[in-house]
Amino acid sequence: MTIEERLGYHFKDPSLLEVALSHPSLSSEIRPAPRDNQRLEFLGDAVLELAVTDYLYQSHPDFQEGVLTKLRSSVVSKPALATTAVRLEIGKELKMSNGEEGSGGRMRASNLADAMESLFGAIYLDAGFTAAREIILRILEPEFEQLDPDTTQGNSKGELQEILQKLSPESPDYNITSEEGPPHSRTFVASVNWMNEELGTGEGPSKKSAETAAATKALQLKLWEKKSS
Repeated sequence: MTIEERLGYHFKDPSLLEVALSHPSLSSEIRPAPRDNQRLEFLGDAVLELAVTDYLYQSHPDFQEGVLTKLRSSVVSKPALATTAVRLEIGKELKMSNGEEGSGGRMRASNLADAMESLFGAIYLDAGFTAAREIILRILEPEFEQLDPDTTQGNSKGELQEILQKLSPESPDYNITSEEGPPHSRTFVASVNWMNEELGTGEGPSKKSAETAAATKALQLKLWEKKSS
């Protein structure tokens, strides 16, 4: 599978892809020095941040700025981007000096994260923001799937668990009841059940966020009070 197939995007201008994968260390071995990916990295960083910010803003209308900022950071941080690059096998595609490669440069987290930003910048130049946003959200879908609002705005699931275990040793059970939408913009619906009764439902752009929403709804409804009375 080629890198374009792994990215899910075919470049109209192949030179943009070549530059996006060119590490600055090449200038130490090649004359005249080739174009490297630093400028594309600068551009791609901004494109990535806008795409993810827009997605989170639209997907979580009830979240405050602080929560949205933390969720965004967990997706666009250097470690997160490096993980994405490993999944897409970007390291083996990088062009770099022998010295950089010999010191482990192909798997260096900073190089991988920079390359991801450069690729996003290259896609933006090649196809515009709308296409770049779609590609970015599709590539980052596994990272969005792991987002857990409980870590940024109070632990609804933990709070519900604590309340229910005071009444019974049985733990609440979460189920994803439906999912809709394209891969890069899904909506999941979850329910939380306890002692054969549904306590609440909720939806969100990831399974974890839907479960959190269901727990939050259950805390509002307090249906267990009827069951225990």
